[in-house]
Amino acid sequence: MRGICTDRVRPRQRILDTARNLFRKYGIKGIGVEAIAEAADTNKMTLYRHFGSKDELIAECLREAANRACDIWKDLEAQHPDDALAQVRGWVRFGSACVLAEDRGCDLANAAVELPDGDHPAKRVIQEFKVAQRNRLAELCRRADLQNPDLVSDTLSLLLEGARVNRQSVGLDGPCAQFVAAAEAVIAASQRRTDTVAADAAR
Repeated sequence: MRGICTDRVRPRQRILDTARNLFRKYGIKGIGVEAIAEAADTNKMTLYRHFGSKDELIAECLREAANRACDIWKDLEAQHPDDALAQVRGWVRFGSACVLAEDRGCDLANAAVELPDGDHPAKRVIQEFKVAQRNRLAELCRRADLQNPDLVSDTLSLLLEGARVNRQSVGLDGPCAQFVAAAEAVIAASQRRTDTVAADAAR
């Protein structure tokens, strides 16, 4: 596996990039530090000097993946400035693109399944990321004047998580293909309730 990365990348980042790719391909438990070090054109001593342990390396890989995923909020704001509802719908379409593109699923969700130990340092990374994403979506739903924004956010989040898992188990022709339609139905139902409340208040 030697030679996946080039020497122009600093050792720490080279190890991170290599580990993330190998974890995605073989699973967290399916690859060891020796194989990671070899594929990154380095050695275990260097790996441990930068990360301390395999557990810390896993946590840092997931932290980096989480940071990259957070860029979606900036992109949504740039694409739909001052239009929260359009941003919610943009989130749905971004989620759909992820479902279509992913051949191994969400790195953080996969890690959560592989790491049942609640004390693993990666578990905190996963939990904090998932909670933060859910809260940001709920706030977006609130600004979009959707009825029961917390429930809408939770429903949309569960639909996306389920679609990503279904993509892996059944394929693109399975229920995951209905993710956008299901999400739009949730949004539309919440809008109807909001419109009904407003109409009743005006009477």
